[in-house]
Amino acid sequence: MPGRNTLKVYLPQSYYHAYNRGWNRGKIFLADEDYEYFELLLSRTLSPRREKDPRGRLYKNFYSQIQLNAYCLMPNHFHLLLYQKEELVVPQFLQSVCTAYAMYFNKKYKRRGPLFENRFKAVPITHNNQLQHISRYIHLNHWNYKTWLHSSYGDYIKPRSTREWVSPQPILDLFDSMEQYQAFCAEYEPTQRMNDVEKRSYTI
Repeated sequence: MPGRNTLKVYLPQSYYHAYNRGWNRGKIFLADEDYEYFELLLSRTLSPRREKDPRGRLYKNFYSQIQLNAYCLMPNHFHLLLYQKEELVVPQFLQSVCTAYAMYFNKKYKRRGPLFENRFKAVPITHNNQLQHISRYIHLNHWNYKTWLHSSYGDYIKPRSTREWVSPQPILDLFDSMEQYQAFCAEYEPTQRMNDVEKRSYTI
C-alpha cells in the first residue's frame, strides 16, 4: 500500500519536503565518504556546470529545473527541501540521485538488494510558514546541527560560502536577517528534541 505522503502529482513552481530512509531502518551512510558521495551526487546534478563520466558522457543535470533549498543527511535517512520549476521533476531528480547512490553503496559494501525503504516520500509545501518550519525541522534533525557538516545549515549562516548547488535565499528572504533565522532555529530546538525522544519511545 502506498504511503500517505507518496505523491503521484507534482505541480510546477512548487516546494516539496522529500525524504527517505534505509531498508528496515538500516543505515545508508556508514562512513564520512558515504555522506560526501551523496553530496557529490547532489552537486553533480544541481550545479550549473555539467560534468562528464569517465566515458565522456554527460551526467544528468537538473540545474534549470529544480532547486535544493535545504537538506540534512542522517545515518539512516535524509531530508531535502526542493523547489521544482517544472512538472514531475522531483521524482526524476530523486530517482537519479538515489539510484546512483544505491549502486555506489552496494558496490562498496559488497551487498545486494534495495538500500532504501520503498519509494521516497514527498509532502507539498503550500504556505510560507510551512516553508520556514520545514527548513528549520530539516536543519534540527541532527543533535549537533550547528556543526554537522552534512546539512545546509552552514549555507544559511555563512552566505559567502554558500555552495552553488544549494539555494537558501528563498527561505532567508522570509526573515529579516540571518541572525533572525538562527534564532528561529534555536528557539525550536528544545521542542524538536522532545519530539525526537517521544518518536523513539514509540519505535519498535
